Amino acid sequence: MPAILTVEVNFKSRVLWTSSREERTVHTTDLLTVGEIARRSGFADSAVRYYEGLGLLPATRTSGGQRRFERSTLRRLAFIRAARNIGLSLDEVAAALASLPAGRTPTRSDWSRLSSGWRRRLDDQIEALVALRDGLDSCIGCGCLSLDRCAISNPADSARTGGPGAVYLPRGLRRDDASRHGDQAAASGAEMPVSDLAGTAAC
Repeated sequence: MPAILTVEVNFKSRVLWTSSREERTVHTTDLLTVGEIARRSGFADSAVRYYEGLGLLPATRTSGGQRRFERSTLRRLAFIRAARNIGLSLDEVAAALASLPAGRTPTRSDWSRLSSGWRRRLDDQIEALVALRDGLDSCIGCGCLSLDRCAISNPADSARTGGPGAVYLPRGLRRDDASRHGDQAAASGAEMPVSDLAGTAAC
């Protein structure tokens, strides 16, 4: 059924269903169930519960003990997914989300302050991705000595004095995966089998 969505500055949106003229008002503070949040965000139900258990998503409980999330939680989930997809750890994500205000819906200025604190981190990430895109067909100082260029850029593996790994790549591409192994369990439903989060299953 076609609909027209108009957004108002008082954090309301009006959905006009054109066939029946039924009008429904949507608020950023509307309370949604786990299933509703999961469907709209693209996460598995179990992943939503997991992140809530870690304190990354604020939730309330009904008298029956079921979770309810404000619609504004969808932005947090989108932020979590984007941050994880560019390789940020759960600790980094948690620290960023902790800077948002408690007890009210974060505003544009709140999110702006968060992003300004991450600018250097994201700039480093961009630099690393560009280096990865442009550098893999040249010597990266890994010690393989398999390319013609290695004989010039890394003769007799002289790069080994710079430490282990591909020392000519940016530091962001040489981080030890083991340092992030513990937070792999926090991947979204698309990245992680639901069975891995079975222990978190609840209302």
